[in-house]
Amino acid sequence: PFPLRANGVGGRTMTAAERAWAELAALAAAPGASAIRPLFAADPARFARFHREGAGLLLDFSKTSISEAVLAALLALARATGVEAARDAMARGEPVNVTERRAALHMALRGPLPGAGAAAHAEAMEVLARMRAFTEAVHRGDIRGATNQRFDTVLNIGIGGSDLGPVMVCRALWRAGDPMRPIHLANVDGHGWEAVLPQLDARRTLVLVASKTFTTQETMANAHLVRRWMEASVGKNGASAHFAALSTNLAATTAFGIGEDRVFPFRDWVGGRFSLWSAIGLSLALSLGWDRFAALLEGARAMDAHFLAAPLADNLPVLLALTECWHVNGLGLHRRAVLPYDERLRRLPAHLQQLEMESLGKGVTLAGAPVSHATGPVVFGEPGTNAQHSFMQLVHQGPRPVPVDFILVARPDHGHAENHRILLANGLAQAEALLMGREAAAVEAEMRAAGLPEAEIARLLPHRVFPGDRPSVTILLPRLDAHHLGALIALYEHKVAVLGALWGINPFDQWGVELGKVMAAPILRELEAGHVGAHDSSTAGLMQALLRLQAE
Repeated sequence: PFPLRANGVGGRTMTAAERAWAELAALAAAPGASAIRPLFAADPARFARFHREGAGLLLDFSKTSISEAVLAALLALARATGVEAARDAMARGEPVNVTERRAALHMALRGPLPGAGAAAHAEAMEVLARMRAFTEAVHRGDIRGATNQRFDTVLNIGIGGSDLGPVMVCRALWRAGDPMRPIHLANVDGHGWEAVLPQLDARRTLVLVASKTFTTQETMANAHLVRRWMEASVGKNGASAHFAALSTNLAATTAFGIGEDRVFPFRDWVGGRFSLWSAIGLSLALSLGWDRFAALLEGARAMDAHFLAAPLADNLPVLLALTECWHVNGLGLHRRAVLPYDERLRRLPAHLQQLEMESLGKGVTLAGAPVSHATGPVVFGEPGTNAQHSFMQLVHQGPRPVPVDFILVARPDHGHAENHRILLANGLAQAEALLMGREAAAVEAEMRAAGLPEAEIARLLPHRVFPGDRPSVTILLPRLDAHHLGALIALYEHKVAVLGALWGINPFDQWGVELGKVMAAPILRELEAGHVGAHDSSTAGLMQALLRLQAE
């Protein structure tokens, strides 16, 4: 998984980055490199040395096999691969998205930046000011629907970054009694529309169509479907009063019937998976209220400030990225589970799947050469304690460890103290169980104390042993409010940027999502015509079967 395991390259002297990779490779190859329990046994103060705090969050990476020597080597790698330079270039608005010759200025959406980032921030503030004015006018009742009813529901139509981030934040923060009820429509599957339709009153529904180009196939199919429903409900002439667009394509939004004053743009230096802070966040402002949307941005800005200023050894996004680098490249662990022990964060794993796997699922370097090491792992997850009753069997006793991110919230926003104590106890216990495991001697003694016959003990013993030494990190939030959620999301955004620098890949493009879209167009035409063209035998056979079944 490492690019180098030798002391030289073709007889030449290694670069600093090559030497850093080689040093990490040597540490990873050492006996006991994946063992964690001995590190705790040797160092009673391990937690104190291997946790950090920043922007209101606490990151504990002590339950990994990172030793002082490994951490020093990882930090040397960060310096040698130019993590600080890449971070600062991103903040200055340089075209760090090299394949598309674009900047990656999502930080400018929530705070001032140097260089070209200053102009981007000023432009973002203009859009935010328009968003605020629109949001407050809707809440006051100055902007109403075609039947003069106040809007009480916002329907956001988008997909990918135009859906996952807003959905995740709404599920985390929205409460009954907030300004508007949020509904989200993403999947082009008509069953998605049928599921939300009973929740909607057209007279009181404001619809946001979120598509930068206003050409995204799934989003526009749903937008036209909803437009027809709205016209049938409030009349063709009145439907436009119920729509706004989050887009830069004014010609297309005008053709759809949305006035320019209802179009909120965002620039191409905002990638979809980094865009919830932009006009894409309008559904959040409308549903949560402007003050909480602003608090979300402030929390992210606090993490930005920490990321840009904190030394690498104390920098939460850097340390989170280095921990993943050790697991992926050092130990060959290519999966990671995200377990938020808070039901409100149930959509965080889905958001991180896009943020990380779309950013880091790359097989070529910035120069276009094949990578010589592993890159982004598979990310999956569910809220605790639900996950304990599904895939945690594999995490505890599967043949390969699966690193875990545990996310805990100290103070809930409900009065059910006993439930919250049970929740936290389970999260802490899962992490400790992954670390400590249960050895054969302890299991054997437990079964013998329970009176099991020796033959039964021998039969069951292999099945009840837990190997332990399974790594996890824990992120602790004081509470799940808009500010700390903003900091948490930005923590993972910056982790992605750091890993891009470490691995020498571009985390800001996503060419891998395009090919299937391109190939879908001719297949769609053939399905419409009922004629199957030239395809591989599997695709052609499946299309023929679909056409036959539809005709029955």
